[in-house]
Parts: sequence; C-alpha cells; structure tokens
Amino acid sequence: MPLSPGDKLGPYEILAPLGAGGMGEVYRGRDTKLDREVAVKVLPAALARDPERLARFEREAKVLASLNHPNIAQIYGVQEAAGYQALVMELLPGQTLAARIKAGAVPLDEALRLSAQIVDALSAAHDKGITHRDLKPANIMITPDGVVKVLDFGLAAMASTGGDAHAATNSPTFTMSPTSAGMIMGTAPYMSPEQARGSQADRRSDIFSFGVVLYEMLTGRQLFHGETVSDILASVLKDEPNQDGVPEKVRPLLKRCLEKDPKKRLQAIGDWDLLLAIGSGVGGAGVQAASSVPLSRLAGRFRAVSLVAALATLAAIGLGFGYYRATRPVEKPLIRLNVDLGPDAVAGANITVAISPDGKRIAFPMRGPGGKHQLATRLLDQATPTLLSGTDNAADPFFSPDGQWIGFTAEGKLKKISVLGGAALALCDANNMRGASWGEDGNIIATLNSAQGTSFLSRVPDGGGQPEALTKPQDKGEAYHRWPQILPGGNAVLFSGAATSNFDTGNVEVLALKNGALKAGEIKILVRGGYSPHYLPPASSGGMGHLVYLHEGVLLGVPFDPVRLELRGTPAPLLEDVAGNTTTGGGQFDVSRTGSLVYLAGKSGAAGYPVMWMDSSGKTEPLLAKPGTYFSPRFSPDGNWLALSMTAGKGTDLYVYDWRHDTMPRLTFNANANLDPVWTPDGKHIAYEAPDGLWWVRADGAGSRSGCWKTKARRSQTLFLPTANV
Repeated sequence: MPLSPGDKLGPYEILAPLGAGGMGEVYRGRDTKLDREVAVKVLPAALARDPERLARFEREAKVLASLNHPNIAQIYGVQEAAGYQALVMELLPGQTLAARIKAGAVPLDEALRLSAQIVDALSAAHDKGITHRDLKPANIMITPDGVVKVLDFGLAAMASTGGDAHAATNSPTFTMSPTSAGMIMGTAPYMSPEQARGSQADRRSDIFSFGVVLYEMLTGRQLFHGETVSDILASVLKDEPNQDGVPEKVRPLLKRCLEKDPKKRLQAIGDWDLLLAIGSGVGGAGVQAASSVPLSRLAGRFRAVSLVAALATLAAIGLGFGYYRATRPVEKPLIRLNVDLGPDAVAGANITVAISPDGKRIAFPMRGPGGKHQLATRLLDQATPTLLSGTDNAADPFFSPDGQWIGFTAEGKLKKISVLGGAALALCDANNMRGASWGEDGNIIATLNSAQGTSFLSRVPDGGGQPEALTKPQDKGEAYHRWPQILPGGNAVLFSGAATSNFDTGNVEVLALKNGALKAGEIKILVRGGYSPHYLPPASSGGMGHLVYLHEGVLLGVPFDPVRLELRGTPAPLLEDVAGNTTTGGGQFDVSRTGSLVYLAGKSGAAGYPVMWMDSSGKTEPLLAKPGTYFSPRFSPDGNWLALSMTAGKGTDLYVYDWRHDTMPRLTFNANANLDPVWTPDGKHIAYEAPDGLWWVRADGAGSRSGCWKTKARRSQTLFLPTANV
C-alpha cells in the first residue's frame, strides 16, 4: 500500500510522492530531527519478502555509502519501519537528463560539460571496482546549478514488461551474480552488447552506455530502436551507429565507446579527453600540453603531484599539487608523483606553499646561508628555486594580484618583495600575523596581531601605512577572525571565525566590504564547522564557483555565489589528506585564479612534528618513541637533557626528556602554550615564553614558575628569547 503525506518512517515524515517503479516508490520527505528535506526510496513489504529484490536494495545502500562523490547522489541512511525498507537520500532539485533531451538536442559545449561530470562519477565508481550497469538519461539528474548527479548505482530498476517501444526504454532488468551468465541486466536501449547477450558486465559496459547517452544528448534521438525489447536488443548487437548530426570533434570518442567488442572499446572512462583532443585535430604533443592546463571545475577530479622535502625538525612531509583543468571538461584519474624540493625546504606552521594567481609560480621557505629561513620562489616548469635575500625568518607567503610581488611576515612586520628579488619593504607592524590577502584595489586585508588572545581583520595599503580595523570578533561572540581571502571584485572577503583556539569548531564567514548582498561591514556565517576558506572560480563565464575549506583534515567544496554571498549546494569532500593547524586556523593549501591547487599532505592538528636523531650521513631515527606534537627542542648545555614543548589535550606545556633513561618529566601545567625553551648556562633553569610574558622554571621541576618579564613590561626590556610561534 503506497504511503500518504503525513505518514512517518521513524524520524522521516512523508510529504509527497515523487515517482514509482517496480522496485518501489520514491517520496519527498522531511527529516524531523535535522529539519531538512530528503528523498525516501521505499521498498514495500511485499517486495521486501523477495530475497533477490531485498538483496538489490541493500546493495544499493552499501554502494552509495562507499561512493562519496559530488556527482553521485548521497545516501543519508537506511530506515526500517512499519514493514517498509527505505533508503534516505539527498533530495535533488532539477530535471533528469531524459527530460532535458526531450526538449531537444543538447548543444556541444553543454553536452561536454554534463558528460565531464558523468565521467567523473563513473571514474569514482570504477576506481572502487563498481560498475553501474544501468546508465541512462533517466538515471542522471541535473540540478538548477548545472551539477550532474548520477543515480541508482549498483541497482537495476525493475519496470513494466510491456512490448511497446516506450516501455522498452525502461525494459526489464535482472540482477545476476558476477559469475552467472545468461541473464539480461540493464535497460535495453542503453545496454552494451555483452549485457544484451547475458554475458558478464564490467566497466567497459558502462563506457558503451556512456557513448549511447552522449549520442542521444548530441542528436536528440535514441541510438538503438525497436518495437519490442527483443528488437532493441537485436539492434544493440548488430547495428552500427550512424553518426550523422554528431559534431566532428566527438566522433572518434563515440567510435571507441561504441565498439561491439569490449577489447576494442575504450578501456578507461577517464581517457575520453584524449579522444576529444584527437577529434579536435590535436597531435600527441598538443595532447601532452593540454594535460598540464589547470582545471577550475570542482566536479572534475584532481591530478596531484607530491613534493617531498626534509624539514628543520628532521621529519619528512609531502607537498601536493592538484591541478583543476579550466579549458577541458575532464581530468585523468588521480596521479601522485614524488619530486624532491631538496633538503633545505622548510615546512611552515600555517601555510607553507603559496601559488601565484596565474598558477605558474610557487613561493615557500627554505634554509638560506647560515641556516636562516628565507623565502624561495620557482616556476612550476623549473626545478631550481631562487632564494630571495632580505627575507630572513619569513613565513606565510602570499602573492599580489599580478603575481609580481610576494607578501610575507617576518621580524614582527608585514613585508613585501618582488618575485625577481631586491629589497624587502616593510608595510606595517604584524605581531604573529595569521593570514593575508592582496586585493586588486591596492589594499591588503590581514590579521596582523594575534599575540594578545584575540585577533581581527585589518586593511592596510600595499604601499604601507596605518592599518584600519575591519572586524570586532567580540561583537559576534568570537575571539578570532583570521585567514582572510578577498573575493573577486573586492566586494567581500572570506575568513575563519572562532570562539576558541580549536578552529575545527569555528565558522567560515564572509565580510561585506561594499554594499551589495550585505551592507558594508556586515558579516554572514556560511559554514559552521570549518576553517581556512578559499574561493575557486568557475571553469567558464556564467558557471558557478566553489567555496573550499578544511574540516577535520578533509578539504570540502560547495557551490558558492560570490555576488549574492550564498551557498548553492551541499558540501562534498574533495581531498582527505590536507594538513592544517586547527590551533591557529591555518590550512596548508592555496589556490590560484586559474583553479590550481597546491596543498601540504598530512594530518590536521596543531603544528608540530616528531623529534628525530640524524647522523652525519643523513640517516634519521626517532628520538622519542612516544608519538606527539612537539615544538622547539633545545639540548641542555651538558647534552643529557632535551627541553621541548608538547601539545597534549587542550594546551601546550614544557617537558624535559632524559634520552639516556627514556623519561620525560613535565615542568609546566598551565595548558597555556608554553613555547621556545632556553637553558641557562648552568643547565639548572629553563626560560620560556607564554602569552602572558617570559618565565623560567627549574629544570628538575622543583618549585613553581617565576616571572622574568611580564607582558606589559616587555617592550622596555632586551628579550633573550625568540618570538613565539603560536
């Protein structure tokens, strides 16, 4: 018996029917716990008693749960109630591709844009060993924003067995085990020849079906015809496609997709772009050149290259480069390569590598002469970096809009230097800067001072001058506003806001700089639970850009309108190994205006690395067997003890490690970011810096800490400790 509006399945209230078929009904529903609308796909009790159909239903749930991809409909859960089995899924507005084709042939550019997203969905499934087996226009949804969502993964829909041509487009589908044969699986007009014969289907069957769908998009007509299902299957087996009306550019691709023999067919769906290049008359060299063009489309997949560098802490990290391709609609499957930046590359506590707006140049810190950290820059097509003199102790680099200058913080100042070198120019004071973004209007928006327990956004001219405060975190019940990113046009700026020093629980927010969707000075929360926001522009004019940000070490993306300052979709994970500093709110990634992404691979958390021994040959081994987040190791004058800061729980405290006996007593219990220990010459005391001043403590842990200089008095004293890096 069909469900009615008002009926409930657990916490889900039925609102209205959306569709029905042999496998059950689909309803619009409401999640009463989370107050959101969902799609509820119900397998009625009568069908639930059929072991085969129940197995298919359960398989769909597991397959969808394993395919977390922006072009595949998301599953929220499984619900069993009142004799019904139900899948609760993402509710998708828009129309099916079948409805779009019914209105007429799809223009080439639009067809390729939609196809690129279908390819990405299939690639994600094929990478996990999953074959769709029933790809057809009716199983492809297009949202109002032009985002494709592929439906019904891992489940073949049962439909009417009538003999008319209309019913044949939804012809009977049957489930078979991977080893059984002689059973039809799929929808007749979109089946591969091996499916029509009842043979085993694999990913090449999906490639054939993709070719059929693409043909139908471009021509507006069905490729294989017949009055009955049997007639259509015969057409699939023997008829050669007539490519009349198919654009010349696409013909090589369709020919390879629609080969009857799977061995002659395109073997990997991700290779479709090479055949498009051939159809465009591009030779081998041209194809290779095209493959290095950045991709700006979030629906596409990442090409990543890891750059491995030795760190000052003697640990190794990986720097990854992901390229979004702007001028081509698809991307190859994920590739990771290792490229050595050299032993002098240094990882920053917040942002290590910045990429220029045109996506051609990077900047990162290296050890220079005398062991000082300096900025280095290099073009991506070159192997050798160039050190920039005058950038001692530089951190957190960022580029000017024209890519000719690099901004950074050093020695308590916000500075800039030409990418070609020369004098570094100080712009203003910056005590523990936490992010900066350079606008096209000649102003830099930055978080300049983070040393007093709060931080806010300021604006300063890129020629230098007095900073102007832009935000007051306390007005929003927050303590920190950090890591600004100016949006195109300069009307607003994204930033991270947080009430505590755990930015994973903070917000992604936007500040209006001019009147528009918001009043100038107004702040809007875009995402709760995330930090380090960046904006990725659309692949083409009129397209939708994306907001990307970090949460729990995962880089998430969501369609974003930079004019209305509104999200236009549901966040989806893009990369699961992006490092970030949840204490300071700094994400270890950067993007260019062409859509290139550079990121530091690793686990998000407070900045810190293992402590390692390194001998004269360069061989390393852990000094501390216990893993932890360590800072600022300092040996005692006699070399028997190692003072260091370690983050554990909610704070950072000072410890001393006796490497001879493998003991590590704790010296402070303030959970208050005690950093940069320095031994007294006699080895009996350790001085360190905390947010409330400079202190010292006995190295054996006896007694309590004593003040060296309090915060208010420090300006008049000569400090003997390095600047804190918290």
